[in-house]
Formats: sequence, C-alpha cells, structure tokens
Amino acid sequence: MDLSQFSQAFFVEAIELLAQMEQLLLELDVESPDSEQLNAIFRAAHSIKGGAATFGFTALTETTHLLETLLDRARHGQLSLSGPMIDAFLETKDALQEQLTAYQAGKEPEPERVAHICAVLQQLALENDDGASAPAPAPAPVTVAAPAPVAAAAGGQGALRIRFSRLSDSECDLLADELGNLGKILSRTRSNDQLTVVLETTCDPDAIIAVCCFVIDESQIDITRESADAAPAEAVAAVAAPVPAPAAPAPVEAAGKPQASPASPAAAAAPGAKESSSIRVDVEKVDQLINLVGELVITQSMLTQAATMLDPVAYERFLSGLGHLERNARDLQESVMSIRMMPMDYVFSRFPRVIRDVSAKLGKQVRLDTFGKETELDKGLIERIVDPLTHLVRNSLDHGIETPDIRLAKGKEATGQLLLSAQHHGGNIVIEVSDDGAGLNREKILAKAMQQGLNVSESMPDDEVWQLIFAPGFSTAEQITDISGRGVGMDVVKRNIQEMGGHVEIQSRGGHGTTTRIVLPLTLAILNGMSVKVGNEAYILPLSYVIESLQPLPEHLHSITSDGHVIKVRGEYLPLIELHRVFDVSGAQVNPTQGILVIVQADDARFALLVDELLGQHQVVVKNLETNYRKVPGISAATILGDGSVAFIIDVGAMPRIQRAQAASSAALAGASRMEPIAA
Repeated sequence: MDLSQFSQAFFVEAIELLAQMEQLLLELDVESPDSEQLNAIFRAAHSIKGGAATFGFTALTETTHLLETLLDRARHGQLSLSGPMIDAFLETKDALQEQLTAYQAGKEPEPERVAHICAVLQQLALENDDGASAPAPAPAPVTVAAPAPVAAAAGGQGALRIRFSRLSDSECDLLADELGNLGKILSRTRSNDQLTVVLETTCDPDAIIAVCCFVIDESQIDITRESADAAPAEAVAAVAAPVPAPAAPAPVEAAGKPQASPASPAAAAAPGAKESSSIRVDVEKVDQLINLVGELVITQSMLTQAATMLDPVAYERFLSGLGHLERNARDLQESVMSIRMMPMDYVFSRFPRVIRDVSAKLGKQVRLDTFGKETELDKGLIERIVDPLTHLVRNSLDHGIETPDIRLAKGKEATGQLLLSAQHHGGNIVIEVSDDGAGLNREKILAKAMQQGLNVSESMPDDEVWQLIFAPGFSTAEQITDISGRGVGMDVVKRNIQEMGGHVEIQSRGGHGTTTRIVLPLTLAILNGMSVKVGNEAYILPLSYVIESLQPLPEHLHSITSDGHVIKVRGEYLPLIELHRVFDVSGAQVNPTQGILVIVQADDARFALLVDELLGQHQVVVKNLETNYRKVPGISAATILGDGSVAFIIDVGAMPRIQRAQAASSAALAGASRMEPIAA
C-alpha cells in the first residue's frame, strides 16, 4: 500500500506537535512541573512516534521512543527534571525537526546525528535510573518497537466495534491493515462505502482514532464498546482459556508492518464528536483563488469605467446591479485576503527558545514579553519577517541588555526585558523590538563611521546616527562572536524589509534601551495607490509613501546643478526628482511650476516627485513583473487599470538611487565630451 498520499498530513501535524512541545518545555517549571504540561509533552512525542512508525520512518520512531520513555517516567514521578535535562529534550526536538525535514525531502536522516541524539537520551535514562520499574531500554536503531497483538481480552478493555463511513477501496484496505497492528480483528464487514470492524485490543478509542486520522477524517469514525454477550464465539472461547502473561514488545523490522499510532492532542476527541471547524488547504490553491478574485476585481473595474458613458436614467437597473457587483467584489476580495492572514504568534512563538539559548551563552538573564500576538499579517510577509526579527532580537541580547552585575550596578533589575509587539496602524502593521538595556552609543557609532569613511558629522541628529548601524559592514562590536560582530545582518535586515514595501525606524536613549520599529503593509497582493500621469503613461504611487501634493511657485524652486533642483517646503529643502527623466518618457511636462509635485517619504528621507497630473486614488491588484517580464529599475510591480491598460507601480525607495546613478552617468559623459577635442 502506497502511504505517500497520506504522509503530508503527518508532516504538517508532526511539525505542529514539535512546536507545541518546544513551547511547553520552555514554560515547564523543573522545580514543580505541572502534570498537565508533562502529559501534553508526552502525548506530542507519543503521537509523532506512532505516525512515524506507520509510515516506516525508522530513525524518527526510534528517537521519539527514547524521548517518550523518559517523559513517561517524568510524568509518573519516577524521574526528577533538571535544567540540563530540559536542554537535552530541546536538543531532541531540534533533532526530530531535522529528521522530519529529511523524510519530507525523500531522504534518510544523517546516521551520525541520529546516533548522537539517541546516545544522549539513553545516557539520560541511565543517569536517572533510580531502580524503579522503568520501561525497558529501547531496541537498537535498526528496529522499531511495536506492541504485539493481545491474544485475549480477559482483564483488558475487551472488544471495540469500529464503524467507518465514506471510504474508498484503498482507504478500506489500509485501515484494516492498520487495525490488525492494534489487536486481533474478530470480524470485518464491508457494505458499499462503509466498513465495520470488531477489534479485540488493549488500546483505548483515542489511540485508534489517532491512527485512523492519518488516513481519514475523524468525522468518518464511530467507536463503541462491544458487550460481553455480543462478542463473537471465538472471542468468548479465548476469554475462557487461560490468560498468558502479557508479551514484551516484539521488535519489527523497518520494512515490516507499521506500528500503531498513539493518541494525538488534535485527534483525541470523544467518538461521535462534531466535525472539525477548520480544514487544511494547500497554499497554492489559496494563491490561485486570490489571483482569480483579483482578476474579478479588475473586470468589475473595467465594467464600472465603461458604464460612466451610459445614460443613468436609461440604464438605471444595470447601473444599480453594477453597484451591487462592486460592493460584493470588494467584500469577496477582503474575505479571500483574510484567508492568507496569520497571527503574529506564529512568529513570536519562535523567540522564547532563541532568547533562552542566546542569553545562556552570554551569561545574561532576559525576560520576554509579547503584545499583540493575535495581530494578523499576510502569510507571504509573515514568513519573510522571521529572519529580520531574529537579527534584531539577537542584537538586543548581545549589544543591548547588560549582564546581571552591570545592571545591578546601574540600579536596574538583574533580569533584562525584551518586548515584542505588533499592532495595526492604518493599512500597515507596526512591529517593535524593544529592550531596556544600555541603548545605542552615539559617540561610538560616529567614531566607527568616520573610521570607515562614511559621510558623517558631529552635528547629525540622533535619528540619522542610528540609521548608520544599517550601513553594510558596520559593527561596533569589539570582538567577533558567533552571535554578532561581523558587520553583517543589520544591512540585510533593512534591505529585506524594504523589499517587502516597509521601512525601519530606531529610537534609543542612553542607559534606557532601544526600540526598533518595522512598518510593513498588511499584504503585498493589493495596495492603496495614487495613480499619476507622466506624459501619456500612467503610474501608481503606493499611498503609504505619499505625504502631500502641491503645485510649486517659482520662488520655491532652486537649481543646484544644470539639471538638478530642490524645492523649499515649509522651510525644508527637498530634492526634486523628475519622473519623466527617470523613465525617459516623452511628451511630459518639464517645467516644475506647470506640473504637480508629490511629496513622498522613504527610508527616513523626504523628496518630491514631478508628475503631470493626479488621476485619483484606488485599490490596485498587484501583479509580479519579474514573473511575467523581467526586473525593471524603479518599478516594483504592475497592475491593470479599469480601462484595461497596464500601469507600473513605482518603487519609491529606489528613486533617489536611480537619480544619483543618472547624474553620475551624465557627468561622466559630459567629462568625456570635453576631452574629445583635446584627444583630437
């Protein structure tokens, strides 16, 4: 039987169980462990082992068998927990993650890594063996343990009647094989798409449900206990016979029949429970649905624009229906977009482990607080924000929060605080990483910047000084460690966030700590934009960058080069970037006083963009330009307007760089042309 069609469900559930296990281990009080937490950790390991055996993942089965043996002793009070033991359990979790990744890629885990983690767990079992009746040591790594089917039910739980519904032929055969590993099948009846099995077993219904849920949904399973009178004759005869002692678990070769899966927290529900309120859907299907809804919105926009030329009296019913379509399309778009939204807890839950490991290595005491874990962000962005946030957290731990002795000398608590927060602000999400450490050292940053030849001055405002830490290769660490000091990371943080359409802000006070604020759009699939006209071309400016628009007076314009200008806006001189020059558009307005200036802000810098006309504001569906064409400097994506034409979405943050590059190129050409007569 090919199990590959079911293995993906196991991988998804196993990854969730490992995350749950790690969180519970980090929360566990080793001095006074909570029994419910220990039981939950044990059940997670138990479920992974059962599923791994079902699919023939030998290394994963062996590792989780050793882990659950220790956890079982801990939850029954036969083993005393300690800090090093929790460290070993967390190391095991990492090893299990590696093994899952290998199996998911169709490969075998590295034998050395498997042998190492098994040796660690076996050593723990030996060191903490107090002579109690602990489970027998695990078999060698080449085999997996599987319970032998019981021969009789006397003194046990007896027979269970298990009814399955809505089964295919392959599911029917697979479930029958699996139940055969859980006990002795006394009878098996098949009728259309239903299967009824009477099973003599010592397993409880929850364990059986857990096994079957790797193949079918829980709502397709109904389990009842057989009464003694209703038991088949062969079962009654078996009960009357002398009952042998329970057999020890028999080792089964990896290529043999799979082992039963124990109950998982997700599947362990009472028989006949209501159908699950959620379903798993492949991300590609969600993306396809979002793309189709985007096309629907574009089509609706085209119809709306075409309808502007119709007589509102003669076509009253048509226009009314079109209005309903527009509202429904907007509601549908928002509903579909919400499917891709995930809570920030998905990201924040990763950091207790990071903080525990790094702070222990640095000899620091750190308390993590989180705020706004329920705040939602697009799945595509939430996965890309993990690495930048990890860099910021590690920097706060290394450079920000002081060691306990230094903190006490400064009158602070020995334990430092690291705060992760997220909240919606308009059409954006604001994520903050704050610490109560030493703060940024202005003098040290300026000295390092001067040493590296950066253009800085003592009179620079603090905001500009803090931004220097994002310069490539910049680091004030006095020694290089595996945590920081190599000058890589912070520049990558800024670049990655800019690629997501966001920006980074820093606030710091000496001796009081640092706050790094990341501002991101909620999604990259749609955006609120301002459409502008340059020549005969239409462009989209993301509204998140736009501050205001105005038509300048001649006295507000000042020339700094032959073709370079600045504009004075309320006492501040802003660079002027002419979009017709950037994109080489003919027929555009070249006189700034006759055009419109849009004041924008990107990367903590403000500048003015010269356009011919403002067309309006509306939501646009973002289309990836690189997928359909190629990367275009100054353009981040494209969209389709209501008239069916394509409009480019401007990469506002790239405008100053492009202008500088064009100015340098023009200067080089001018220099070459001046040299030509001399060369002649």
